[in-house]
Amino acid sequence: MEFLGIGMGLVFAALLLLALAKSFIIVPQSEAYVIERLGKYSRVARPGLHVLVPFVEQVRRRVDVLERQLSDLKQDAITSDNVVIEVVLAVFFRVTNPERMVYRIKDIDRAVSTTVAGIARSEIGTTELDRVQSNRSALNDAIRIQLAGATEDWGIDVTRAEVLDVNLGETTREAMMQQLNAERKRRASVTEAEGSKRTVELRADAALYEARKTAEARRILAEADAFATRTVAVAIAEHGTEALEFEIRKRQIEAMAKVADGENTRTVVLPSELADAFGKAADLFKRG
Repeated sequence: MEFLGIGMGLVFAALLLLALAKSFIIVPQSEAYVIERLGKYSRVARPGLHVLVPFVEQVRRRVDVLERQLSDLKQDAITSDNVVIEVVLAVFFRVTNPERMVYRIKDIDRAVSTTVAGIARSEIGTTELDRVQSNRSALNDAIRIQLAGATEDWGIDVTRAEVLDVNLGETTREAMMQQLNAERKRRASVTEAEGSKRTVELRADAALYEARKTAEARRILAEADAFATRTVAVAIAEHGTEALEFEIRKRQIEAMAKVADGENTRTVVLPSELADAFGKAADLFKRG
């Protein structure tokens, strides 16, 4: 009996030590413990030392509160201009309310992945392919905002949601390449047509400039001839027939001078009338 009493005392002491050991818990900085009392939610133990009521309270779940990243998600989607693409998404989130995550969702990673896939498919469906490829920041913001609203009840905070890559099918790439080549040819044709148009405009401007200058030269010559005619008319009015005869003789002399200046001219024979013209012109010049 004595040995039995000692054994019972040792068992009781062991149970007491075990209970005391389980009554004290230390929560790490990167975790939070969800504690239940008699199977019902009691509280969340944050980092530090905590005391539990033995056999009444227990740790229901250890929750990692560090920011985590889901595996890269690949999702097929159709843009608003009916192009089938595959987008690669990256999502980062952290747990802010451990009790919600424990009691409102069973598999948080899978739930977030499914939600991201649906939101991304819906958002891309309202966006053209060019904007998906060139303006990803707006698409990322739209996905993140919708995702934050959809996951709020799960006690998590979506910190980042990004489209990492946009992949096109082989058929789509070939069609886009053909479209790109067609656009390049169109631009080349437009450039060539504009160049031809500019050439025609420059030639027309040059012809117009030449015509204007020719007309201007003719006008100046006409004005010079008119001035000479007026000068002769004034001389005739003042000196009578002698001035007219002088002008005629001068024109005859100028004409013969041009003949004498010719390259093939060796000897110039002046008719007697022209010799008389020289003499009369000299007499008229002396009189003037």
